Amino acid sequence: MFERLREAFRAALDAATPPADLRDLAGQMREAVVDAKVAVREVREALRRTELELAAERQRLADAERRGRLAGEIQDGETVEVANRFASKHRERLAVLEKKLESQQAELALAEKELAEMQTQLSAADRDRVGGERSTEAAWREIQRAGGSRPGVDPEDDLLKAQMERAQREAAADRQLDELKKKLRKD
Repeated sequence: MFERLREAFRAALDAATPPADLRDLAGQMREAVVDAKVAVREVREALRRTELELAAERQRLADAERRGRLAGEIQDGETVEVANRFASKHRERLAVLEKKLESQQAELALAEKELAEMQTQLSAADRDRVGGERSTEAAWREIQRAGGSRPGVDPEDDLLKAQMERAQREAAADRQLDELKKKLRKD
């Protein structure tokens, strides 16, 4: 289950080449961390269900053994034999459930360790991304100090945009005024 998440996480890390991809990488890493958290929660729930199954199976074994003892006290050989068969089956099932519980505990420990590693890597990627954004900003400031302009932040661009928007509003107002004049003439 975690192999798929780990591979996705590694693929996201490997894909990070230019700083522009750091946001995408961080997003992919966040998704992988969320998937890992969900997987850890699912393993915990499965572990809890196994613990409940184990407790129920222990109770069934105790019940079968108790019935066998009671049947033995009253010398009911047939009931003793049936109780012993059931007790044997419950012991086998109990052994399997104990192995299953042990495996799930190991899987949970591994998953939690991998999740912690992924979260650490995500934090590092976030720090790198923020650092990359800072260095990008610093580069733009250097260009502007040297007399260059940054697209989208040049004051002349803003002034030109405002003038175009004003001209559009005035043209729309003129059209509306013409429409009103035409209506008034018809009446």
